[in-house]
Amino acid sequence: MRLDSDVRLVPPHNYHMTLAFIGEVPARQVPTLQRIGAAQRMTPCSLRIDAYEFWPKPKVVVGATQTLPAALERLWRQLHRDLAEHQWALDPQQLRPHVTLARKVSQAPVLQAMSAFDWLVRDFSLVRSDTGGIQSAYTVLDTWSLLDDSGNA
Repeated sequence: MRLDSDVRLVPPHNYHMTLAFIGEVPARQVPTLQRIGAAQRMTPCSLRIDAYEFWPKPKVVVGATQTLPAALERLWRQLHRDLAEHQWALDPQQLRPHVTLARKVSQAPVLQAMSAFDWLVRDFSLVRSDTGGIQSAYTVLDTWSLLDDSGNA
């Protein structure tokens, strides 16, 4: 993949997948988000990242998946339902699993074929993001392990 010099590559330690973007949340509401996160149930699954995509509106290049695991979609739907019960209106209407690889990409680059890889989804986190600096900074506030196949926590 060839990118212009003003493009900001996302460092690997910042790779993540967003299940629900909530926006700014007052500190007093964080315990509610933690309770919602702790209530989620899903077995671990494998997510195959198998294609580069350029998304013109946010000006990003992402590693995306062509196949959505059913378990991940169920988690996403339940999480969005639970958040909506607490008046957090969320978008988008469907999950598009991806990992942002580059930001501030002003025009569509020539994207080569990707060497696909599997990402084992074993847990998920509540994360605070600070996107005001040159590089985005992420702080994990809580993490929840997913259930194993036998149904034990």
